[in-house]
Amino acid sequence: MSGKILRIDLTSESFKGEETDEATCRKFLGGRGLGAKILYDELPAGTDPFSAENIVVIATGPLTGTKTPSSGRHVVISKSPATGGMTFSSSGGTWAVEFRKTGYDLIVLKGKAEKPTYLWISDGFVEFRDASKFWGKQVIEADDGIRAETDEEAKVLQIGIAGEKKSYMAAILNEKYRAAGRTGLGAVLGSKNLKAITVKGTKEIEVANSIAMRRAADKAMKIILENAVTKEDGALHTYGTAVLTNIMNGLGIYPTRNFQTGVFADAEKISGERMAETIFVKRTACFECPMECGRWIKVDEGKYAGIEGESLEYETTWAFGGQCGVSELDALAKANYVCNEYGVDTISCGNTIGFAMELFERGILTKDDIGFELNFGDADAMVRMTELIAKREGFGDVLADGTVKAAEKIGKGSDYYAMQVKGLELPAYDPRGAMGIGLNFATGNRGGCHVTGYTIAAEAVGAPLKVDPLDASDDKVDLTILFQDFTAAVDSAVNCLFLSFAVGAEVWAEMIAGVAGWDGYDVEEFLTTGERIYALERMFNKRAGFGRKDDTLPERLIEEPMPDGPAKGKVHPLDELLKVYYDKRGYDHEGHPTYAKLKELGL
Repeated sequence: MSGKILRIDLTSESFKGEETDEATCRKFLGGRGLGAKILYDELPAGTDPFSAENIVVIATGPLTGTKTPSSGRHVVISKSPATGGMTFSSSGGTWAVEFRKTGYDLIVLKGKAEKPTYLWISDGFVEFRDASKFWGKQVIEADDGIRAETDEEAKVLQIGIAGEKKSYMAAILNEKYRAAGRTGLGAVLGSKNLKAITVKGTKEIEVANSIAMRRAADKAMKIILENAVTKEDGALHTYGTAVLTNIMNGLGIYPTRNFQTGVFADAEKISGERMAETIFVKRTACFECPMECGRWIKVDEGKYAGIEGESLEYETTWAFGGQCGVSELDALAKANYVCNEYGVDTISCGNTIGFAMELFERGILTKDDIGFELNFGDADAMVRMTELIAKREGFGDVLADGTVKAAEKIGKGSDYYAMQVKGLELPAYDPRGAMGIGLNFATGNRGGCHVTGYTIAAEAVGAPLKVDPLDASDDKVDLTILFQDFTAAVDSAVNCLFLSFAVGAEVWAEMIAGVAGWDGYDVEEFLTTGERIYALERMFNKRAGFGRKDDTLPERLIEEPMPDGPAKGKVHPLDELLKVYYDKRGYDHEGHPTYAKLKELGL
């Protein structure tokens, strides 16, 4: 197996194809891993994320588009404007499958187009097209318009208006509703004047040993359909990702009113269960996905009647709900709709609004600053601010680059209330009641990210194993490292991480061995691949100036005891865990891989 790369130079409007050797593919797989390898090798230290020299890799993996479960994902890798380090963000749907059918596995983008441009890629043919008529258009309209110009069955990956205006929370959307949401990757494409990449292919996706792949895929499906979380009538299928709302609230780790507490009295009103009773229309799914965790929703009555679309996820309902103290489900649907249409990361957007709400209630911000009152629990004010952020208008322009940049502009000690790590706003879990996810937030290579190492699966859901969320022993460090390495490998395969609620590394290794035809490929090699990728990302970030000072948590979470709920009185013991983490990783006291570790990993 080798990776077929499409190299695009937007400045010269030129392209060429090349292949990656099999040895490199075996060491890094594809997706996040091969993207990290390309970025580390080719991007000079000190490159501005918005410069023409910055590189964007859009990568599939060896499993993408095959008959393995949930194999419709791609990963975007670049240098982030939000964090200044290496970043990656994945998205599902079917765009990645269609892209592989054009004959390529990865796109490597460089340069800057002279005017708004979109790429039309079809069976190895690449055309640079004028996107001026779509610049400034919302996502659904642009998607429809681009397909009308190319092929109605084509798949469109694009930025919204937030990306055009280079918001640090700008996402990259595909198929209208799916998003590579985090760390401002949409802004990087915006800085390159690249509106969209549209693909349509007819080529077969190659599999080295179809029988071995099918056996492994069948084994994975059997496990998935027997697991309480992933089976046909399981939690994700029945209630979507928002099934987590009541679970996290019950554990006292549902961040509420800008992480002031972990318990939201109105959580049930915005839960997956309530959604199923009110605005839910139908389930949706990515390519070859048996879980169907997506929700198509429609608001039929009230102020936001008519709002319709996909998909109101757990992180989104939390960001605009518990984080902002808002319990009106229709308002959350409206905020989500706005973010989809303008191309905005819902996690960073809602988190940043909650940050501003606390500043308002503490008197650090006033009505004169904002233009209106911005109180916790005010659904209309939350929606209004979402729109301003998406359009980069009014006070929304101050908030559009996230909490770190906003705090720099606001001053007055406001940085204390910014719930972020490395410039990336935290997602929907309070580390004071889940020690593994807190360590993961602090050590995540792309910043405050839950899916870098989703220990919540074990700490809260009990899948694929159950652990005590309040345990802060060395065992929790081991768990965090295992989840981080495993996730890096999964993101490089590339399948959906939700499979890991049921499917273990052994089966993943078997699926990869079948698709790639690699003799002797086993679970140990799979996990070592993940460890290698994690270390390479660390080395990139070392060049960018990252160190121990960046592997931290917001001061509130390590100094202010949780005020109520099951985790009452707890803070996160980060310093104690971090030393053990570095030692077990083979990293030095600054959090960088040692020479011995790099040699061991073949780096």
